Amino acid sequence: MERRSFIKATALGLAAAGASSAAFAAIETSQGGAVKPTGPVTSKIPQHPDMKYRPLGTTGEMVSLIGVGGFHLAKPGGATNAEAIRIVHAAIDNGINFCDNCWDYNGGESEVRLGRALEHGWRDRVFLMTKIDGRTAKSAMHQLEQSLSRLQTDHIDLLQFHEIIRMDDPGRVFAPHGALEAVLKAREQGKIRYIGFTGHKSPAIHLHMFTVADAHNFHFDTVQMPLNVMDAHFESFEKQVLPVALAHGTAVMGMKPFGDPFIVDSKVASPIEMLQYPMNLPISIEITGIDKMPILHQDLQAVRTFVPMTPEQRADLLARTARVASTGKTEKYKTTHHFDSTFKNPQWLG
Repeated sequence: MERRSFIKATALGLAAAGASSAAFAAIETSQGGAVKPTGPVTSKIPQHPDMKYRPLGTTGEMVSLIGVGGFHLAKPGGATNAEAIRIVHAAIDNGINFCDNCWDYNGGESEVRLGRALEHGWRDRVFLMTKIDGRTAKSAMHQLEQSLSRLQTDHIDLLQFHEIIRMDDPGRVFAPHGALEAVLKAREQGKIRYIGFTGHKSPAIHLHMFTVADAHNFHFDTVQMPLNVMDAHFESFEKQVLPVALAHGTAVMGMKPFGDPFIVDSKVASPIEMLQYPMNLPISIEITGIDKMPILHQDLQAVRTFVPMTPEQRADLLARTARVASTGKTEKYKTTHHFDSTFKNPQWLG
């Protein structure tokens, strides 16, 4: 069977079976809570007995079930520089080994703060990810070099193309002299290890990115998308993109469990339920913003108490969220430009 036909058939099969339940049931969990990978594990990052870990797709890396979101480390009105560093250190000491960030977060201050937090040996204890907005080779390389400097590191473990939120973004990334050209060069130079993409606007755009990648015979190591109790009902990444990503062998990274803060403000479920819903899906990791120590403790509790939902529990939770979710009003990242930093700053695209 040709590769594209196989992927399509696999995706349809997963969708028909119910990706969230069937695919998760296929994942075997050890007594320690770490999902057993299907391929060889090459990760050298330390693990903690109280944290759950899952394989990052086919990379051989094992990552904590939750990761520290970079935006909130310098969110206006949030943590101070010293508090952000304490949060990162406490997260790592409790087994979180994945740090998220982005070139454009808070004018670069999020990367600067994380770089400071990872000084003096802390860098060796984490899998470091950041994102770039550039769509041209020139802008992408410029942003990558800035990120390396701010993060005080000679390499980034995972670099993702940020805000794939327009239908022409995939074509621009893969075009001659496009961003992928620079990123591949950076990978050859040892400046990055893995490549992925992220976006929050529309499942159709994510699917188009996979289609364009297939046409160029390129495999994404990771993909990041909103996965939460509301997404399941409205323009759903879970229903449309998750099965395709799994069929590609691309690690799925969930984000926006609280909708920053529109989902959690709806109060249709508890924060722990909102955190644990995406954990019930066949994802590698869930990225969540942490700007206060009590939020970190809440996230750690969600991981430590997590067990896969029964079909009845899942149905009950989705029934409670269906009415509120149906219009997309709690998912403003899909329906408005509220979260679209590159819409407000198109010059970042290059």
